[in-house]
Amino acid sequence: MRSGAQVQRERRLRQRRGNASADSEDQTRGMSCSHFLAFALLIPLACPSLSFEARAQNPSAPDSSSGCTLRIHVDGLRNSNGVVGSTIFKSPAGWPEDNSKSFRHGPTSIAPGERQATVVWEHLPPGDYAVAAIHDENRNAKLDRNFIGIPKEGFGFANNPHVGLSAPPFGAAIVHVQCPTTETAIHLQYK
Repeated sequence: MRSGAQVQRERRLRQRRGNASADSEDQTRGMSCSHFLAFALLIPLACPSLSFEARAQNPSAPDSSSGCTLRIHVDGLRNSNGVVGSTIFKSPAGWPEDNSKSFRHGPTSIAPGERQATVVWEHLPPGDYAVAAIHDENRNAKLDRNFIGIPKEGFGFANNPHVGLSAPPFGAAIVHVQCPTTETAIHLQYK
């Protein structure tokens, strides 16, 4: 056990070195690293509402009380296997396949025997979004291609722009989303 004089000497020494957290170090010195980690990991288990509330306060998370709805009617599916994957972008960065840079992305189920599906994105801020959709027949969350790069699954874009050897530019697939609801249609194509 350190004496009070030793603690004060160490505190003054740390303060001279510019360490502003001298008091907090003294307060946590008795708690070992493993105890601290165990405590930190148990809080979410003991109080699951705390972790939920932290996510609910995230400003980028959808707000259930406001926002607009975007309905995307997708037709032209060759079968009802798999899901319709859709992605929406607010900027050209990553357009159209880098979902890590998309504003939102995800699957929508296809009813058995149907050749169409409706994707619904709720709680969107009003604004311009570029929209792409694929028929993800094998549910692997990506557009599969053959050995020379030609898509093996159906794909399409908002406004149904002409697609040559590459995806259309970001601006060609923009939908202006307004509240309460905006609707658009995408006709899938297969190469």
